Formats: sequence, C-alpha cells, structure tokens
Amino acid sequence: MDKAIKIGVLYSTTGPYGPMGREGRDGAEFAIEELRSAQGVAVEPVFVDPEADINRYLEGARYLLREAGCRHIVGTITSLARKEVIPLVEKHDGLLWYMCPFEGFEANENVIYIGATPRQHLLPLFDYLLPRFGNRPYLVGANYVWGWEMNRLARELILQAGGEVLGERYLPLEETAVERLVLDIEMRRPSFILNNLIGPSSYAFLRAIDALGKRDPAFLPENCPVVSCDLTECELDELAPCAGEGQLTAAAYFDSLGSGENLSFKARVARHYGAPRLVSSLFASAYAAVKLCVEAIGEAGSDEPFRVRQMLAQRAHNTVLGPIVIDRETNHAALPFHLGRIRHGHGFDIIQSQPAVAADPYLTGQRTRQPPKLRVVS
Repeated sequence: MDKAIKIGVLYSTTGPYGPMGREGRDGAEFAIEELRSAQGVAVEPVFVDPEADINRYLEGARYLLREAGCRHIVGTITSLARKEVIPLVEKHDGLLWYMCPFEGFEANENVIYIGATPRQHLLPLFDYLLPRFGNRPYLVGANYVWGWEMNRLARELILQAGGEVLGERYLPLEETAVERLVLDIEMRRPSFILNNLIGPSSYAFLRAIDALGKRDPAFLPENCPVVSCDLTECELDELAPCAGEGQLTAAAYFDSLGSGENLSFKARVARHYGAPRLVSSLFASAYAAVKLCVEAIGEAGSDEPFRVRQMLAQRAHNTVLGPIVIDRETNHAALPFHLGRIRHGHGFDIIQSQPAVAADPYLTGQRTRQPPKLRVVS
C-alpha cells in the first residue's frame, strides 16, 4: 500500500479492568513502533480510551470507523464490549482483532480471534485438575457473559465426569465484598475453585482465599487451588504481596516461556521501556494481532477485510505466541495451552504445556472426548 495503514486501538486504560486495557494498548503500540522503526512500515495508530463505559465503546468504534478511516480495530477486553461493537464493525465492513481469552460459541467474519476459546483453556485445564484434585469444584464468576458461559461449560464437564458442583456464585465487576462468598466456600470444602471473576472482585477474592488458607491448611493452593483462565502478569501487582502465590492460571502465553522467540521479544521490550517488565498474554496477543494485521494488509496490497482474511488463512504465521494458523471458516487462531503457577515475587512458573490446538469455538468435537480418570473424593 502507498498510504499509511490506519489501525484503531480501542482499550479502556482506566476503570475496573484498567491494568488489562493498558497491557493491550502497550502491546499494540509496541508492535506499531517496531513496524515503523525496524521495518519502515507506515502505520498510523488512532487511540481511543472508552474508560470502561459501554456507551463510549460504541462512540469510540463509531469514530474509528466513520471519521478516522480505520478498517481495522485492535481492542476491547470484555465480551460485553466485544459484542457491543461487533454490529458497528459489521455495518462498516471492518475487522475487529480480539485478543482476550473468551467463552467461545461465537464466530464472525468481521472478527479475527487471537484470544483462546474454552477448547484451548478450560478443557485442558480440567484435564489437568480432575485427576489431581477431584471433581467437586466451587464456581465463581463475573455477573455477565464471561462468568455465565464459563461456569455453564464447567458444570457440563463436571457432570460428564461424574462429579458435582458444590456452589456457584456471581459478583459484579467492581464488587469487593467477598466475605460471605468465602465463608460459603469454607463450609462446602470443594476440590478446587474455578475463578471467573474480573478485576477488583477477583483480586479481593484471591486475597480472601489467601487469608483462608493461612487459618485452614485445607485451602492452601496445593490442597484446594484457585484456577483461572483470565488472570495475567499485569494484574499480580493488584494483589497483596504473595496473596496469589501457588494459584493456577491457564493461558496461551506467559512471560516465563523459554523459547528463543520469546527471549528475543522480551529483550526488545526491555530496550523499548528502558527496563525489564513482565509481559502478559494481553500484551503479547495485542502485539501479535497488530503484526498479523499489518503483514496481511501488506501481502494483500489492500486493507479490505475480505482480502486480509484470505491472506491470513493461506499459511502459518510465526508469532510471539508460537506458530499459529487462522482457521478459514471461524477466523479463530490455533493456540497453545500453558498452565502457570503464580510464584513468589510475581510471575508464573509454567508447569504444563501443550502444542497449538484448533479453537473449535462451538466445541463440535466435544462429544468424542473421554473424561479423564479421576481421583475419587468423598
């Protein structure tokens, strides 16, 4: 293309999930700076901060598509925001590049999904948990589509494995009064806790579980872990020192990955920011989304979404997440699975990894899966 490539960047950097939005924006901005300086590609970013206001997401997306001339938007954190802006993106025939883990059961020709689906996070997570800790979990979640759908899938997996869900509770994004919830968990004594909370409620919950484990060893992470599919390095500073230590998170990327690609990536990030920083999956996925977007536009010779999608589906792409393929039918990336344990001093130690697997957003292959062999828990 002769003219600069315009990329809209739509993240809330303030509000209850501000740390996650800042990571997404930083990752996108870093990719753009690299494309400009190292490759000489003319990329013009247009940044919009909706400040966690759903109406401002709509206003921001409308501005990017109508006034700023962006055909491509990298952004949104929550599924609520994603679902809200998709109709506008469809109307203006743009592409939304979504890079957060989400609940699946969605595929749209105007969205490229770089974030993991349950086939890539929840299912392999349960394959790890059930044989080791048992099949009687407690489910907590944010009171919107992410929490509802993730817990619905978890119930189905537990019932399929012959287990029992001991409790299921939901909290608003900014709710931090978790005392009654933790008392209920203490009384019911689950095998493990699936945490689908978001932002401040998740941080308050992890601090309260840490306190519970100190007075009752049955709730220490090695006995009853809190497991998440959405907690990242950028949020660990929101916890009290050591409050999350030992708890588990599933992700397509961790800062501690030892691949040569990741070590080189982290070195470039450190040079850019003047000091080492923990890189989260949100930063890495936003970075990968921008790189994929710009490379596909360059190969297509156009930012027209149909031609960009064609280019994406033609081959595997080397990314900081590893080699990935974008499925031609669903627009979802095949992604690896990593299981991380929060370590002392922050960050994650990777305790299990699996190679990239297709997203299967509607779990069409789920019926063929066999439940893992379980440790019987009375």
